[in-house]
Amino acid sequence: MDFQIYGFTNLFLFTITLFFTITSATFQENPKSPISTVPQINSNSILVALLDSHYTELSELVEKALLLQTLEEAVSKHNITIFAPKNEALERDLDPEFKRFLLEPGNLKSLQNLLLFHMIPTRIVSKNWPARGRVHSTLYAGEENVLQISEKKTEKSVSSAKIIKQDDIVKPDGIIHGIERVLIPKSVQQDFNNRRSLRSISAVIPEGAPEVDPRTHRLKKPVAVPAGAPPVLPVYDALAPGPSLAPAPAPGPGGPHHHFDGESQVKDFIQTLLHYGGYNELADILVNLTSLATEMGKLVSEGYVLTVLAPNDEAMAKLTTDQLSEPGAPEQIMYYHLIPEYQTEESMYNSVRRFGKINYDTLRLPHKVVAEEADGSVKFGQGEGSAYLVDPDIYTDGRISVQGVDGVLFPLEEIKAAPIAAPVAKVVAKPRRGKLMEVVCGTMGSFAFASCH
Repeated sequence: MDFQIYGFTNLFLFTITLFFTITSATFQENPKSPISTVPQINSNSILVALLDSHYTELSELVEKALLLQTLEEAVSKHNITIFAPKNEALERDLDPEFKRFLLEPGNLKSLQNLLLFHMIPTRIVSKNWPARGRVHSTLYAGEENVLQISEKKTEKSVSSAKIIKQDDIVKPDGIIHGIERVLIPKSVQQDFNNRRSLRSISAVIPEGAPEVDPRTHRLKKPVAVPAGAPPVLPVYDALAPGPSLAPAPAPGPGGPHHHFDGESQVKDFIQTLLHYGGYNELADILVNLTSLATEMGKLVSEGYVLTVLAPNDEAMAKLTTDQLSEPGAPEQIMYYHLIPEYQTEESMYNSVRRFGKINYDTLRLPHKVVAEEADGSVKFGQGEGSAYLVDPDIYTDGRISVQGVDGVLFPLEEIKAAPIAAPVAKVVAKPRRGKLMEVVCGTMGSFAFASCH
């Protein structure tokens, strides 16, 4: 009996010792592991509930306004109360011109102010609703940033909006009340009125387009560009070799000097292609065989936008050795698949439905790619060299849009100029996933990707 007890005690002590040994070894292997200072939001947070709620229009605007990090910090410090307009108020009742104004990239601050005006840094439940009225400051930091909370004859209201769903969503760190209409702060309304008013542009002196030096592909005279404005230099001149890229970078979040971080965005969309599957050949061309990824990163950092028509692996496998043997052929093929505009499936489909055919500029100057509506989708190119949009919106971040197509596109002039030879067996390039993916995985280390198998 005593032997069994001592044996059990020894086994228990050995287990505890082994556990602490492994734990200390783990910490020694990672002595420099950083401790995250970002507030952690659990699955029971009011922010998670908002994004998963029936207030889909509001949650979509919160994501587009890049407010999630700001709200996470607010929730980590105190409870918040969100007055959420119903979907109809944001979708149908709102002035279409005003909504278009809010969604323009240059008016991001106005959109953020509008949304923060619907949130107060305190918790107000319906049973504690102030009967005589009370003024509360909002998360919007500008002037006149207060809301009037009141109640009349069991009808609760916040400023000029009626509460239609009391305590709709209740969480430990916040609460959501549904309201019937959108609350618009005076500063946002004033910005919209100034933008729409003809008096605000009556004193603007018309100026010609900036002159570009044809030898250096740079502006002859430096031009002052307001914050958030697109670059002045045309994208084709920005691609030309020179001492620097565009002289007028567009300020944006994420990158050094408050510019757009194009390098990280290009890495992100290539990694998304690899995770999505079926686009390994395109990722290999971008990362390993060409310098296109670097060029795209520089363009996006300087404020340009791009739409990538991405051929899938089946389409890339149909390329012949003749098509790939010419010097610079992969670059020329890919330049024809890069559109210097930001297009999504919705925008392209609406355009072809309305206008029939659309000619998009490409980075392979002067060739254009034609798009038209076919079978409820978008078809690019003409005749046998056409390709359908099969994987829409693989990646969309506001600067880079990736649309998957089922064919490799070539300019119509090249298709017509191709000689008609006798039917001979062409050697089709086999999918190079084995060898090329090894090279991609090896090269991804320089792009700061995780290792792949």
